[in-house]
Amino acid sequence: MTERMLRSVMIANPKGGAGKSTLATNVAGHWASLGARVMLGDIDRQQSARHWLALRSPLLAPIQGWDIEPEQPARPPRGTTHVVLDTPAGLRGKRLEAALRMVDRVLVPVQPSLFDILATGDFLTELAEHKRVAASRVKLGIVGMRVDVRTRAAHELERFCAALDLPVLAYLRNSQLYVQAAAHGMTIFDLSRSRALQDREQWQPIIDWLDSP
Repeated sequence: MTERMLRSVMIANPKGGAGKSTLATNVAGHWASLGARVMLGDIDRQQSARHWLALRSPLLAPIQGWDIEPEQPARPPRGTTHVVLDTPAGLRGKRLEAALRMVDRVLVPVQPSLFDILATGDFLTELAEHKRVAASRVKLGIVGMRVDVRTRAAHELERFCAALDLPVLAYLRNSQLYVQAAAHGMTIFDLSRSRALQDREQWQPIIDWLDSP
């Protein structure tokens, strides 16, 4: 990371299909819409974020990928101010340790099903016990994905996270806007405010957390 880096966030969950890439691309889209120099880095073998970037129109707010040179480690492009890391399922141990050294925040997307909650529990405990997290050098936040806040499932997720003393920042609905936007390399922050109003309102607590000191 460069000295000019303002914000860096990792999107992580040990379970596949939790919504990591959706969260990562839209975090990047939010910062890009504000004029930040954003890098969306993909350390997932599926390279979902890199494929998404290839779809993105040059007419939209720019988001860059890694600078990759032969025989050199991937790194943020010069002048980058905001970094978003999309991570693979099963990220644990030394790879998790290395990723945590690169960021100041971690967002964990969780779907409110019993299996998703159980799969995420040990991972959240591991994160919370990490020395950088324990020393408050890295902040943790949880996002409920594809969930109606009025449902019992949402209440179960809230109770689960409360037991770990971790905040559920927001609940994002199961909206086709995310699917439609992603198919064109876009985010809800690239859409008109009127079209994406409900989804943007759901994002506001996440934005406040991302942009807080």
